[in-house]
Amino acid sequence: MSTYEVRRSAVIPASAEEIFPLVNSFKEWTAWSPWESVDPTMDRRYSGPDVGVGAGYEWSGNRKAGSGSMEIVGSSPSSSINVNLVFTKPFKAVNPLTFTFTPAPGGTEVTWLMTGENKGAAKIFAFFVNMDKMVGSDFERGLTSLATAVAAKKA
Repeated sequence: MSTYEVRRSAVIPASAEEIFPLVNSFKEWTAWSPWESVDPTMDRRYSGPDVGVGAGYEWSGNRKAGSGSMEIVGSSPSSSINVNLVFTKPFKAVNPLTFTFTPAPGGTEVTWLMTGENKGAAKIFAFFVNMDKMVGSDFERGLTSLATAVAAKKA
């Protein structure tokens, strides 16, 4: 069994207190998630509280969007958020996500980390596709969009 890690960071010119709420609520993800535009007709369902631990999100979309769910399983205000990400289509996978918010010159360094294990069909897929290359650019776009969403909230 092989494991992988995808990590991207960006300094966003805002305080952690301004950025954190946009990640701590799945309803806010529509403003910055790099995958929201993959399928504009995607079915979305929210469950649990609107923010923090227990907040849930399920999606089901076209082949490219796939389907799955996320739940916030840890939330430390303006410091870190832990998400359990479960894909059901196009292949099954469980990927813990962690977002950290660290003061940095010019704002806050936001780090987005995803870990996982290649099992079954995903293990074969991993021989041909590097997860860091496949998902890393999505994380970069997401962090850029998060900075734009924070700026729009501040305006």
